Amino acid sequence: MSERSELTSLNEKLDSLIALISRAVPQEPSAPDFTASDAFVWTANPEELVPVEKVNRVDIALLCSVSRVRDLLLDNTRRFASGLPANNALLWGARGMGKSSLVKAAHAAINAELTDNALKLVEIHREDIESLPALMKQIRDASQRFIIFCDDLSFDHDDTSYKSLKAVLEGGIEGRPENVLFYATSNRRHLLPRDMMENERSTAINPSEAVEEKVSLSDRFGLWLGFHKCSQDDYLEMVNGYADHYGLNLDAADLRAQGLEWATTRGSRSGRVAYQFIQDLAGRLGQKLD
Repeated sequence: MSERSELTSLNEKLDSLIALISRAVPQEPSAPDFTASDAFVWTANPEELVPVEKVNRVDIALLCSVSRVRDLLLDNTRRFASGLPANNALLWGARGMGKSSLVKAAHAAINAELTDNALKLVEIHREDIESLPALMKQIRDASQRFIIFCDDLSFDHDDTSYKSLKAVLEGGIEGRPENVLFYATSNRRHLLPRDMMENERSTAINPSEAVEEKVSLSDRFGLWLGFHKCSQDDYLEMVNGYADHYGLNLDAADLRAQGLEWATTRGSRSGRVAYQFIQDLAGRLGQKLD
């Protein structure tokens, strides 16, 4: 083999070795492009922020019968977007009453008031909570402000990931970044099942301290917003609000009767049930919900 051929062969082997080493060494994630969207979904494996082209949300004006909690969350979000002190928020209570819808609608409403679209919504899935420190690392030094949103947050027996959440919310040597706020929704006020807390009370050497350690997770949320089951009048207000917004042409008495019948067959009244009725009604009327 000629000297030139040997040199070419050595270079090829060296290139292959370099490629193998590059794949073996963990690569630092590239900086996210926060101008790509006003909302992102965080994935833990691989660790990246995925832009959301269109957020699935409703206009905040359609969230009827929750005006008090709506105004509290709007005010908290507005202060945060303005660089003023604000609290992490826990939206807890009855299913289908618009907890997650309110978070997404509030984000859109406040962003509409801004000139630079600088308030970002980042959804993190419940099972990825332990990767919160990695997410914080990617957004800590960004110029934008971020609402980290976890829908249907709760913890079960033998689940210790809640400790990671506690550290990120308030604890740790670095603390929560100034440009980050955490919003969560849950059916549980204390995020942990009652029997889990009672079990801690019965088996711990110091029962009060064991329960206190669990309850202290909820204490990291300075703003607690309760959502309760709606009355018939509240439910009908939601139905009428949706029908007016989407221009569904139906006699008021028929709308009321059909809406109540729908709720009866479902065995519950909520904002979700009202919207499902409107979807069914629009389909029967041959109209689209644009």
